[in-house]
Amino acid sequence: MDFSNMDRGQITLLGCAFCVLLTLLFTVQLLSQHLFYWKNPKEQKAIIIIILMAPIYAVDSFVGLLNFQGSEAFFTFLDSVKECYEALVIAKFLSLLYSYLKISISKNIVPDEVKGREIHHAFPMTLFVPHTVRLDHRNLVVLKHWTWQFVIIRPTCSILMITLQMLGIYPNWLSWTFTIILNISVSLALYSLLVFYHVFAKELAPHKPLAKFLCIKGVVFFCFWQGIVLEMLVSMGIIRPNHFWLDVEHLEEAYQNVLVILEMVVFSVLQRYAYHVAPYSGEVDTKMLKKRE
Repeated sequence: MDFSNMDRGQITLLGCAFCVLLTLLFTVQLLSQHLFYWKNPKEQKAIIIIILMAPIYAVDSFVGLLNFQGSEAFFTFLDSVKECYEALVIAKFLSLLYSYLKISISKNIVPDEVKGREIHHAFPMTLFVPHTVRLDHRNLVVLKHWTWQFVIIRPTCSILMITLQMLGIYPNWLSWTFTIILNISVSLALYSLLVFYHVFAKELAPHKPLAKFLCIKGVVFFCFWQGIVLEMLVSMGIIRPNHFWLDVEHLEEAYQNVLVILEMVVFSVLQRYAYHVAPYSGEVDTKMLKKRE
């Protein structure tokens, strides 16, 4: 392949295609390991859905690069695919934590040994709930509902946003309204997962849930904040169209897609450690036996 005859756009596209393939390769390897050591379907189904987040984000962003001159509704649709899957991942992560604790997610029965444990809320949640509450059935249900509300709000907002854009009635103030609603919703969901982790930190410690949570949080964090930074750079005039046929809005989308594709390679590698197959392959039990000997 002669790179000297390729322009910057073609080289960028080729590099991104390579990164997408890497993300798929790392994810398929981890996925195949879990399928080979299929010991706990309830937990491993949730893990598979979670680790598929990286390739879905990468492929989705690559489609956006292939059609970098798409309409606003097209890019909203692509963003909605990623963010709706993000909502599913958050729900499945909570389900995974329930599985680790052997608590029924439908019954929310609090084990006697942790009942009454203190839950400390941080600002600004203390504006709506007491700073300290005791863990019981009701408070456990509240944490679950705080997580699940995003699973409902995200797809609903996506459908409304795409429909309004196709109808041509999508003013800037409405766009910002949806952005604020979604950011409050996802922040509440992530906050509730973090509180859940702190409450059951001792019981969850053997499963290393913090590393698993940070993989999800990292994807959400980078995708959101780099989008905000790119918008600021555009408004400040730092990002400008380099080609007469590509306006600044489409250039911003292109930058965002390239960054997401690059980041998903990193997260697909991190997931190999956070969601390692060792607990199901018998490696953990073998190490524990060696330590006892």
